[in-house]
Amino acid sequence: MKWLKQLQSLHTKLVIVYVLLIIIGMQIIGSYFTNKLEEELTSTFKSNIQQYAKQIEINIEKTYDKKKQGNTQKAVQNLLSEYANRQEIEEIRFVNNDQIIMATSKQATRSLIGQKTNDNSVQKSLSIGEANSHTVLKDYGNGKKRVWIYNLPVKTSNNKTIGDIYIEADINSVYNQLSDINRIFIVGTGISLLITVILGFFIARTITKPITDMRNQTSEMSKGNYTQRVKIYGNDEIGELALAFNNLSKRVQEAQANTESEKRRLDSVITHMSDGIIATDRRGRVRIVNEMALTMMGTIKEEIVGKHMLKLLKLEDDFSLDEIQENNDSFLLDINETEGIIARVNFSTIVQETGFVTGYIAVLHDVTEQQQVERERREFVANVSHELRTPLTSMNSYIEALEEGAWKDESLAPKFLSVTREETVRMIRLVNDLLQLSKMDNESEQITKEIVDFNRFINKIIDRHEMSAKDTTFVREMPEQAIFTEIDPDKMTQVFDNVITNAMKYSRGDKRVEFHVKQNALYNRMTIRVKDNGIGIPINKVEKIFDRFYRVDKARTRKMGGTGLGLAISKEIVEAHNGRIWANSVEGQGTSIFITLPIEIIEDGDWDAE
Repeated sequence: MKWLKQLQSLHTKLVIVYVLLIIIGMQIIGSYFTNKLEEELTSTFKSNIQQYAKQIEINIEKTYDKKKQGNTQKAVQNLLSEYANRQEIEEIRFVNNDQIIMATSKQATRSLIGQKTNDNSVQKSLSIGEANSHTVLKDYGNGKKRVWIYNLPVKTSNNKTIGDIYIEADINSVYNQLSDINRIFIVGTGISLLITVILGFFIARTITKPITDMRNQTSEMSKGNYTQRVKIYGNDEIGELALAFNNLSKRVQEAQANTESEKRRLDSVITHMSDGIIATDRRGRVRIVNEMALTMMGTIKEEIVGKHMLKLLKLEDDFSLDEIQENNDSFLLDINETEGIIARVNFSTIVQETGFVTGYIAVLHDVTEQQQVERERREFVANVSHELRTPLTSMNSYIEALEEGAWKDESLAPKFLSVTREETVRMIRLVNDLLQLSKMDNESEQITKEIVDFNRFINKIIDRHEMSAKDTTFVREMPEQAIFTEIDPDKMTQVFDNVITNAMKYSRGDKRVEFHVKQNALYNRMTIRVKDNGIGIPINKVEKIFDRFYRVDKARTRKMGGTGLGLAISKEIVEAHNGRIWANSVEGQGTSIFITLPIEIIEDGDWDAE
């Protein structure tokens, strides 16, 4: 049995494979070489015989031309005798077109001259007028050997066949030469195989020795011994494998020593994850919970450890643990009604390889902000629909009235058309505001900044409103020195126009709009305050006035032609300038809008006033 085990070893298999590859390779090379050599030698041999036959054909044709009236047999016989001394040619015959042997180069067969031949190949050559050849075995008294027979018809200048040249050539010499070459090749193959086997054992040993050492070391590792190392014999792939094995042994030793440390690290990771984690035993009782889950649920660890997970998440009436194991869907849960926290809960099952369930894990993703965004999106769609429906309904009513004949009434028709035009302008303004907000959301709105003298910039805007609004008093409180800032004049003009227009709209009685500009050189910023003496805004609604479509008094705002988007657009523009906008209001005492913008420090001589 020991020899059988040795035969199955990798060492022996490598040698066998190595030898078999050499044998197969040499056999393929030898077969290809001998076949090609045989083709080449036989082709050369036949080509030589054909050249001889061609020369004889030419000479016989000349002999017939010269001695048309005389005896040509003797001349042809002399011609064939000249080729009788060729070693590879056994016999040459000339047969006339009546199949009579006229001459032969072989002394032993001259008795056949004048007799008719019955050779099929001669008959074929004379009848068809084309050369033919074939190989046969013949015995010339010293054993059978291969003979190549070649027939070439002899034709005159007017393409008339006058006879056939019959040649028997000893092609056996070619095959004898091939046999000698094959014998040499077989001997060379045997010697190379002997050397290959010897080298194969040495080469296989260099490969299998490190592997054997690694096998022994693996056996020691299975017993818990990680101290031994495999010897490295070289820098090849086997050496790299041995080095990697030693590193693996070292790392396994380190991994075993660090198992507890990794467990503590994993606990730390779970504790500080951005998602909440709740892990239970196989009965669903909470065993592990991280800080994020506790924060999201607004509780402490002692209050939930040991409790049933489904009861804790208020799902005990809807699902069981088995249903959760079969159903991988996620759930949206309001896990903290006090804080308004909404979480998406995903459940997974901890299953051993045997299929036994050892516990459950619930992952809590805080989606409060996402739900808020989705809610705002729905509200935005509803608001847009509502804002468009109101003017469209009004326009439809007036247009129907005009269709029914109101256009004939000279007092009503202009009024109806005026209202329709106003509603159209309102819708255009609403759509334009929506397009501008969309561009800002997609960051496609171009902000072209330039450095301006803010005092001059804001005074121009105030002057324009002061000229158009004769019933409003404008108060200006600004520093005497120039303040420079880098803004987009068109966009910031839109902001201040919107703020001033709102201040004028919601002022009452003796309308008054105040402008206060203060510079904070320490932080390179300035604050602009625009105050009115209007009705004010309730304190719980001040922060919402910059939301899209939000109106404190919807009926009054719509009556004044507002879209509810002006302050939202202003906020986007100010923030695009690295600024901030907010409001402060006391109900019944007016509202103040604050805007902060960065300022630029311009040295004397660097600014040329227009």
